Amino acid sequence: MTVDEPCIITCAVSGAVANKDQCAAIPYTPEEYGKEIRRARDAGASMVHIHAREPNGAPTVKPEHYKAITQAILAETPDIIINYSTGWVGLPMKDRVAHITELRPEIGALNMGSMNYAKYSPRRKGFVFNFVFENRFEDIIFLLEQMNKAGVKPECECFDVGHVESVEPLIDLGVLTTPIQFSLIHGVLGGISATARNLAHMSSVVPDRCTWGMIAVSRDQWMMAGASAALGGNVRVGLEDNFYLPSGDMVASNGELVEAAAQIVRMQGREVAEPARARELLSLPAEPDRSKVLA
Repeated sequence: MTVDEPCIITCAVSGAVANKDQCAAIPYTPEEYGKEIRRARDAGASMVHIHAREPNGAPTVKPEHYKAITQAILAETPDIIINYSTGWVGLPMKDRVAHITELRPEIGALNMGSMNYAKYSPRRKGFVFNFVFENRFEDIIFLLEQMNKAGVKPECECFDVGHVESVEPLIDLGVLTTPIQFSLIHGVLGGISATARNLAHMSSVVPDRCTWGMIAVSRDQWMMAGASAALGGNVRVGLEDNFYLPSGDMVASNGELVEAAAQIVRMQGREVAEPARARELLSLPAEPDRSKVLA
């Protein structure tokens, strides 16, 4: 990827943890998801990253909820690229991938390594949460085999430099093929911290002819979005990662986050990719197969 190519903006619409008490714009129902992604698409997003919720807000991996949410999104934004999460703690691998194999989105996120995953509060002198996010190679291979059978492109989510380089044995085994899409995640305690220098190094080890984008949590998202756009990478924003605008004001919708990201991208002299161009850049079929999710 280069700075001469348009930047793909992904909207991570809800995440699996945050709730309406923290930010009222977080969607729970399919209708709310559809309206939020309409706002994001209007502002410049070409891909949506989905963690499903039950209508009461509880996180879920059940395919029927992913299906209802995706149908509502496509009714509002039929050209958006659909990207499903597979991240979860404490679930059998077959449950973490069932919605992928059954509904066949264009992209499935794939965590590329195990790590401490924590948040520390200096004020409290303690951890807000602290657990081990386990993603062993045998589990990664299982997810890749299932995605390959379903015709779903994996998006390798990497929380540190070693996670990027972990693709090498998977390529040799034939379960992962180039060009690969990477998401380089910064700012999670236990992974790489959110600095422009770290992003420059991490992106430098992405294999040739592959694509990459930046994910960063909280308000560091804005500095990192500028760095990613300047380095030729893509950008992800959304209520999964951050509730606040660069001004510090809480947003009223995902669309406001995407609009701010689009402004940052254009300030680096780059265009914002439309979905058709994003599919070209990501080596996706020009016409996605929606038959499973719309059935």
